[in-house]
Parts: sequence; C-alpha cells; structure tokens
Amino acid sequence: MTEIVLPNDTNSLGNMMGGRLLHLMDKCAAISAQRHANRVCVTASVDNVEFQRPIRGGNVVVIESQVNRAFRSSMEVELNVWAENPREQTRHRCNRAFFTFVAIDDAGVTVPVPPVQPETTEERERYEAATKRREMRLLLAGRIDLDEATRLKPDLLATLHSSDAPA
Repeated sequence: MTEIVLPNDTNSLGNMMGGRLLHLMDKCAAISAQRHANRVCVTASVDNVEFQRPIRGGNVVVIESQVNRAFRSSMEVELNVWAENPREQTRHRCNRAFFTFVAIDDAGVTVPVPPVQPETTEERERYEAATKRREMRLLLAGRIDLDEATRLKPDLLATLHSSDAPA
C-alpha cells in the first residue's frame, strides 16, 4: 500500500501523526487478512508497534503486510513501513508492527481460517515466531497460564536465568 504524506497528515513538527499511520496500517493489514481468509476480518489486537524513525511530510509511505500464521479463527499479520523521499530518492524503514485479525461471518461470529503454509526459511521463521507472540498476548491478557505457553516458556526461563548471572 502506498500513500503520500500531506500537510493534513502531519503534526506541528512536520512528521506524520502516529494515529494516521496506524489507520493506514490497519487498512493494509485488513486487506492481507481478508485475502487470506476470503472473509470479512476485524482487528482483534495491535501489538509491538515500533516507531523507529519519523516520516516527514512529502514522503511516500510504503506499507507491506503478510499473514505470518493462522490459528483457528485468528491470524497474525506483520507490517513493515518504509518512508521514501522522492527528492533524495532514498528509502528508510520506519515502523514495524504485528496485528491480530479475526475472520467473521455475516452474523459477526468467528469462523475458521485456512492455515498458512510457509515455504521459505524466512516464512518458516516468521511462522514459528508468530506462535511465541500469540502465547505472549494470551499470557499478558490472562487467557493462558505460563505452563500453557509451551513455545514461549523456554525463552522466558532462559532470559530469567541469564539475568540472574552476576555482571
């Protein structure tokens, strides 16, 4: 998805407003989710939005998204955002986020979605990492216990043990 940043999209510093960017990211993620599920999909959560660099007025924003993994009725969609400066002909990565979408039927009831079939090494890595992020979301929301976070628990324990080591 590509969009130019106009004065109405910027704050008093001349940078794109975060809320405007999130709006565009949500639309882009919805397109990826709906294409994958072949259904209407709604935003369930927005995680880990990283505002790494400002996007200036006059830049062209390029948002790319892909479904990393599908669960029963939900999907993790990864978004990467670049800002292109048309005058300087430069491109910088500015943002990254993970959105969760849920497929619904005409009555608004969740419906199953087809699985993602990762083919490349990069796709397999994103596929596995999506499970850990999902477990973290469910753990933080109180929907699962640490014992149920089977993919996440080893990483958490390793982090805790490494922080116990003397400096």
